[in-house]
Amino acid sequence: MKKIVVLTGAGISAESGLKTFRDSDGLWEGYNVEDVATPEAWQRNPKLVQEFYNQRRKTVLEASPNVAHKALAELEQKYDVTIITQNIDDLHERGGSGKVLHLHGIITRSQSDKNANLTYPIKGWELKMGELCELGSQLRAHVVWFGEAVPMIEEAAKECMMADIFILVGSSLAVYPAAGLVNYVPRQVPKYIVDPKIPYMPSDKFIKIEEKATVGVPLLVSELLND
Repeated sequence: MKKIVVLTGAGISAESGLKTFRDSDGLWEGYNVEDVATPEAWQRNPKLVQEFYNQRRKTVLEASPNVAHKALAELEQKYDVTIITQNIDDLHERGGSGKVLHLHGIITRSQSDKNANLTYPIKGWELKMGELCELGSQLRAHVVWFGEAVPMIEEAAKECMMADIFILVGSSLAVYPAAGLVNYVPRQVPKYIVDPKIPYMPSDKFIKIEEKATVGVPLLVSELLND
């Protein structure tokens, strides 16, 4: 069974109504990223950061996977599929994908303020101040903030190295280290990119599908399943 590795970015979730990580004005949902998505922000004003992610979690839970998420899950009928996502939502899982690697964490889980390896499911959308981990420290959203290490990057790189087919969906390749993953895909492997605005690509040839995810992904999946 051939292995397909799919790297997804904000573009695929945007079509489910979730805003991209950072708007053109540099803000995220009206906030400066430095005020809500850094360890320093958490130290300065944990209540603000907690509330910010509570609202993002509420929005995620109200959203539904779109036809692009569901189409990628259909690839598992014929291929060994790994989804590597830069997104912190759970739409790939709810869309039916069985193996999803979250580079930047997942907002539906919490983590210990002292030990990031201690994570817990969150019931509902609200994580309250005063909710503690087993070490007695405050629980925060299980997301990777600016200035923090990306613990899953090595595993993601290994997956890319084993790919027989590589697909990039809805990512501008502007955020590192995730953007560097394409360099781990073997040169001879077929590579596809689905995006309405194709970003600058590395020297390796990509087969370009210049469509939004909900159009381009089902087309590509149909082609691969019929191959």
